[in-house]
Amino acid sequence: MPPPGVRMHAGCFCLNSPTGILLKISQNLAWYLLTLVVVPLTPAMAQKPQSPATAASAPVAQAAPQAAPQTTAQAAASGRPHPVTLAAAQQGVLSCSARINQVVTALGVTESAGGTWLLPSEQQDQRLAPLALEVPTTLAGSAYISATFAPNQANGCGASYDAVFYWPQSCDEVTKQSFVGLKSLGRMKKDIAVLDGGANIKIFLMPAGTSGCISIKRVVS
Repeated sequence: MPPPGVRMHAGCFCLNSPTGILLKISQNLAWYLLTLVVVPLTPAMAQKPQSPATAASAPVAQAAPQAAPQTTAQAAASGRPHPVTLAAAQQGVLSCSARINQVVTALGVTESAGGTWLLPSEQQDQRLAPLALEVPTTLAGSAYISATFAPNQANGCGASYDAVFYWPQSCDEVTKQSFVGLKSLGRMKKDIAVLDGGANIKIFLMPAGTSGCISIKRVVS
């Protein structure tokens, strides 16, 4: 059986490349390769109690029912690759496996999420690996997450992601209720407010419709 959250096609895990070619690697081979490159998450990588900075991802991190994050945590503790990590490995992305595991686990991506890798048709392990995810949230909606992983960086594998979520309240109300403690950096130009979550974390708040707000959490590591 395939890992939870990964679709099967003709007995293989498959994702469409930009050229429409269906790339296939057996589950056993991908699992073997991952055991060589995936390392268990260290305490520094594991989720910590929410601070004002991490509160920015609250709608995402608490997306699934209570039992689901426990399952994800148990998988991380055992060193078992996340289904998203496994899907990337089956497409040839191996050097960033540990970083992918870290990011998707921290974001609370579980079996209830859906996503796709947008990988090149060749040299997948030497190029940018973009990932798009839809993650259900506790606020009766879904967050869109766009993550990119870059191999061969000074830190091994660089990563960045944008977590996008719609709030039915105004941006001022969202700031007061969900991003308390973050420093306001004013407006980017006219409409988009910027909150400071640290050197590598910024929150962008953009009015949507007559009374809503779109938050974009930008993280670079």
